[in-house]
Amino acid sequence: MSDLAPKTSSSLKKYVGGCHCGAVRFEADVDLKEAVNRCNCTVCTKMGGTTTQVPIPSFRVLQGQDSLGEYRVGDSPNYRKFCKHCGVQVFGGGFVEEMGGDFRSINVGCLDDVDVSKLTVQYWDGRYNNWEAGPRPQAWPLRAE
Repeated sequence: MSDLAPKTSSSLKKYVGGCHCGAVRFEADVDLKEAVNRCNCTVCTKMGGTTTQVPIPSFRVLQGQDSLGEYRVGDSPNYRKFCKHCGVQVFGGGFVEEMGGDFRSINVGCLDDVDVSKLTVQYWDGRYNNWEAGPRPQAWPLRAE
């Protein structure tokens, strides 16, 4: 379970990022010394993204609000924002009680000058709505074992 209260970590840093074509730009206060996330839900598996969650006040769209499309599964409170021009999913958000409530989820690959391969990754079992299990250091299977 993740606490999304505003952090005051000494590792907290402002990062800027955006989509591939540059139409959408954002900034966020993020601690990349903390583990980033991979999920095995059907959307995350298809997208292949690595994310980090931040409190809503820690995230700001700088440009391209009109260039953003939105995707959500059914009536889920959770969504993904993507650039209507290049298709890159740049961030998302929603509400998951087990993750601390309201959040923004940043596609870490969209942050400028961040090498995702250098970060610590933790894995979540979203495919089976197994949020209570919390994260673990190895990937969850796509099929129940």
